[in-house]
Amino acid sequence: MFDVILYQPEIPPNTGNIMRLSANLGTRLHLIRPLGFSLDDRLLRRAGLDYREWADVRQHESLEECLEGLGPHRLFAATTRGQAAYTEPDYLPGDAFLFGPETRGLPGDVLEGVVAERRLHVPMRPDNRSLNLSNAVAVILFEAWRQQGFAGAARRPGVGRQ
Repeated sequence: MFDVILYQPEIPPNTGNIMRLSANLGTRLHLIRPLGFSLDDRLLRRAGLDYREWADVRQHESLEECLEGLGPHRLFAATTRGQAAYTEPDYLPGDAFLFGPETRGLPGDVLEGVVAERRLHVPMRPDNRSLNLSNAVAVILFEAWRQQGFAGAARRPGVGRQ
């Protein structure tokens, strides 16, 4: 339904958490090299538990290679310098969400390649720098999925019914 792109991720537990999230939401996860860790890293495996085997994870040598392989799509970038709150766009199946490395965010030249209205931010209290990467991915993906009526979600008997 959606694609998540991690541009040069650095912290294994964040990527493990995002792998687990991707498996649970049915999104594809794209990792842009260089990675700050090995996919065999024990902290990545611990955070991802056994969801790695169910997650659709793809590695790419460059962002350009990744985007070419996605075909027609709309690209949104998460950045503290974003112009639109993550709740503003109307998301569509096939949209792709780009997130930068934990310690430095997306480089300026990468952000320039994303339409200004698709540069998203998650509102925070003043004087805070950023959210944890896996938290930001979860917040944005759940909003996009909510807009799709949680398509494909397992319905639990009695949940949500009065």
